[in-house]
Amino acid sequence: MDLERQLLFLFSALGALNGFLLSFYFAFFSKKKGLSNYFLSALLFVLSVRILKSVFLYFNPELSEVFIQIGLAACALIGPFLYLYTKNLIVEPNSNSWWLFHVIPVLVVVVLLSVIFPFWEHKKLWSGFLVKIIYLQWLLYIVFTAIHLKPVFNALFSKEHKIKQIEIWVLSVFGGVSIIWMGYNIGSYTSYIVGALSFSFVFFLFILFWVLKRNKTSLFFEETIKYADKKIDLDEASEFQIKLDDIIKEKELFKNPDLKLADVSKQLHVLPHYLSQFLNDNLGKSFPLFINEYRIKEAKQLLINEDNYTTEAVGYECGFNSKSTFYTTFKKIVGKTPAAYKKEVA
Repeated sequence: MDLERQLLFLFSALGALNGFLLSFYFAFFSKKKGLSNYFLSALLFVLSVRILKSVFLYFNPELSEVFIQIGLAACALIGPFLYLYTKNLIVEPNSNSWWLFHVIPVLVVVVLLSVIFPFWEHKKLWSGFLVKIIYLQWLLYIVFTAIHLKPVFNALFSKEHKIKQIEIWVLSVFGGVSIIWMGYNIGSYTSYIVGALSFSFVFFLFILFWVLKRNKTSLFFEETIKYADKKIDLDEASEFQIKLDDIIKEKELFKNPDLKLADVSKQLHVLPHYLSQFLNDNLGKSFPLFINEYRIKEAKQLLINEDNYTTEAVGYECGFNSKSTFYTTFKKIVGKTPAAYKKEVA
């Protein structure tokens, strides 16, 4: 192997090897544990497997067919883990619902295809039709992720909303994975090694970005959702609070017993983590407490003005999904039971 090919091999393989190291670090050694951490670890792992397979196949065409099949299987998981990481970190922090729905079916299909149509016996099938399906699936997940990131893209070009570091980081991950997908898809027009080189290039840009920001906040870990305990600017927070109060009262969002933080943020056209930051850092309240205060305020009005309502009916009317939850919350916030309050103000 001449010097040029040696350097090409070194650069294309180095990104994948470092990707493996970081994958294991996030999964086993990072201080903060959480789903987004594990999804990032899994994303780096499957990307690294796919890239390493490309590197060795390019420089060693006699590579074992088993490793080639493993690389293709890993490729099928890149899209799902990109989607899951982005959604868990930005859209629905700490949500663990449905993630198996995106991973298990892919694993089952890939394993079944590998058993029924092993690569070494059906090279044309895998190299043609199945590879196209895998890359199409990867592309669809890129599109789904882009849809979830629409508020972030809007913030990127908006003068009203200042984009935050965690949003920049997520856009970088999304853009990097998209570049790698593009690198592989133009490989037939350029060179098969382009995908691997794309990963190394993107990977080192990520590392540079992390190093430059490391002294302020770690964008790899879940504590970034806390924004380093930095409050929203007072003027911005005051304006946002008025807007938040108006929309909750106007649309009576609190009457929905299944109301979630993401539902309110969607109404406000902001990211869920922005609303979460405002509530936690600026108001010092959790989302459930914040909404329950509106419900209790409405309940107090109904207890005074509506004699035809039973106490239980008042609770349901205000958005509580059970009698016990209404009683417990009312006493916690008001300091007395609904009946005692009604008797006192009657």
